[in-house]
Amino acid sequence: MSGQENIEKTKAAYAAFSAGDVEAASADLDDQIEWIVAGNSAISGTYRGKEEVLGFWMRLAGKGFSTRPEHFLADDERVVVLTNITVDGESADQADVLTFRDGKVVKFQSAGDTAMQERVWGSK
Repeated sequence: MSGQENIEKTKAAYAAFSAGDVEAASADLDDQIEWIVAGNSAISGTYRGKEEVLGFWMRLAGKGFSTRPEHFLADDERVVVLTNITVDGESADQADVLTFRDGKVVKFQSAGDTAMQERVWGSK
């Protein structure tokens, strides 16, 4: 797929996530997705497979997590989303990198304020 097609899929997924539509938000996740959260917080680590990722999303929802994408950059394989996240009353900038293969997201990795994550979620 082209970078622009990947951006359109990504924009739709972020919009669905923000609207609380888990089914639409997860529609283009590969069943074997690898979802990586940096840092040493209680939510840091690698989530494998759609089921683990959806469980992770439920944990985020419990603290009022939201994401507000500001910029999308892409090539034929990856989309980088520069976004602002809010969780438990704190906000921070974050970069999300989505890797696509055959129209599905096979890897998601975020880079953001790991100190904020530890304040909100606690340390491992």
